[in-house]
Amino acid sequence: MAGLPKLEVTIAGVTFKNPIMVAGGTFGYGVEFADILDIGRLGGLVVKGLSSRPLKGNPEPRLYETAGGLLNSVGLQNIGAEAFVKSKLPALRTCGTPIIANIFGYSLEEYTEVARLLNATEGIAAIELNISCPNTDRGGIEFASDLQLTHRIVGEIKRVLTRLPLFVKLSPNVGDIKSCARAAADGGADALTLVNTFLGMAINVETRRPIFANVVAGLSGPAIHPIALRLVHEAAHAVTIPIIGVGGVHKVEDALEFMIAGARAVQVGTANFYDPQAPIKIIDGLAAYARRNSLSDINDIVGSLIT
Repeated sequence: MAGLPKLEVTIAGVTFKNPIMVAGGTFGYGVEFADILDIGRLGGLVVKGLSSRPLKGNPEPRLYETAGGLLNSVGLQNIGAEAFVKSKLPALRTCGTPIIANIFGYSLEEYTEVARLLNATEGIAAIELNISCPNTDRGGIEFASDLQLTHRIVGEIKRVLTRLPLFVKLSPNVGDIKSCARAAADGGADALTLVNTFLGMAINVETRRPIFANVVAGLSGPAIHPIALRLVHEAAHAVTIPIIGVGGVHKVEDALEFMIAGARAVQVGTANFYDPQAPIKIIDGLAAYARRNSLSDINDIVGSLIT
């Protein structure tokens, strides 16, 4: 229909019908939400993180609510990449939404094994590389916290992905997000997703013990949005590749902030737990914003911050 604003965005050759995706780890494998909302309306669907082998995850408790946020210590529980391809992906192929596979590992070999399997699999539009995992070959140092490690793993995975674009998900728990973004871009990343969860913790004041067995956990939700927004803004000025903003998005204004700061697309995460319709509401909100501001193309607001 004439006059409708264009919401379509393109990232690394992949066309998304709108800029709103669901974040990995907050939407299961996607099929679990098929009866709750129209998955076909999503711009993109990032599945739960996949490893080379099934993982049981961390002991309970795994979730703990905070003021304006959520601490999680799920431990990247998943069924493994091979089982995902066999049991989950067939149904996802029919939804009409680009499927992005989030992958992780604790060594370069584990990352490579998953990437090679998914690169040969039909129905996946892109790979999102989670580099926030500790490298067991390097004494537990996170891949994301070492610029050389970041550059190396991105380069190695990029060589494996002969047909799929590579999105690299950055950790906010680094000293300089700009340097990390440049290391990933120089390594061959086609786009960046930022940010992952912030490190936090909670204590049971009656027992004086940590809530979580691992002591620290990942903080997400609205509380982190202002910090994530700053990091997206900084990264957008450090690299020229597209950026996907994530962190505390629960209403359309949050998504718009990310895009104005320089993000080409936005992922909705924690909001999916308490309002599964949040991504759809935000998509509708973007269209309404574009009409209200006489925008024919939502891409026109990307990086439009006036300072």
